[in-house]
Amino acid sequence: MERLERLRVYPLKGLGGTDVRAAEVLDGGTLEGDREFALFDAGGDVVNGKRTERVHELATDYDPETGAFAVETRAGETAEFDLTRESERGRAAAWFGEFFDLDLALERDARRGFVDRREMGPSVVSTATLETVSSWFEDVSVQGVRRRLRANVEVSGVPAFWEDRFVGDDAPAFEIGDVRFEGVTPCGRCVVPGRDPDTGAVTPDFRERFVEKRRETFPEWADPDAFEHFFTAMLIADVPEADRGRRLRVGDSVTVLDA
Repeated sequence: MERLERLRVYPLKGLGGTDVRAAEVLDGGTLEGDREFALFDAGGDVVNGKRTERVHELATDYDPETGAFAVETRAGETAEFDLTRESERGRAAAWFGEFFDLDLALERDARRGFVDRREMGPSVVSTATLETVSSWFEDVSVQGVRRRLRANVEVSGVPAFWEDRFVGDDAPAFEIGDVRFEGVTPCGRCVVPGRDPDTGAVTPDFRERFVEKRRETFPEWADPDAFEHFFTAMLIADVPEADRGRRLRVGDSVTVLDA
């Protein structure tokens, strides 16, 4: 049965994710709580995994009900902040600034969040895709691939790279519960998936191996003209305005709609 297997949001951009049982699609088209907070340096540039490997030195936990955000360094130093309070965001910015050795501000956007593609919506992947990618590498678990790719929406009961069918000419849409998703673009990957999410160590030949296997297993239902290259995994989708404000719930059924 095709179903919504997992919902995951990333409260502070660039750091760890949090599984949730339900999430509203915001007016801006993204998921409630996803990249709601972000760290910016004095020049206005965001701090994330593309910029620094040091993000992998931080373990985080977040309670979406209370706004409590806990962080622990590899050395065992801990801190906790209520990110919903402006004064606490200032304190958090100072703590992270000391850790990253940068002058930082911690900003909040509760309407859309600080996702990379702010005009688009949630990211989608299938459980089978994660399992398949994991099989391409020694010592890379399914959970490890899940943490490397950092998708919001995970769908089970469908084949690997199921999400590829929703981009290109005449691509269909799909529904999760009563929320319509329309594919926008395949997600081209950066350096982050090539690193161990716990240690930051680079997996040898990750990109080369990934591209080779992706080419070999490219699904017949996908439109190759919609892909610029094979270093892609995950779909970036859009939720039409009419469906924003509705909630996604783990266990919701998934239905492919006619093109």
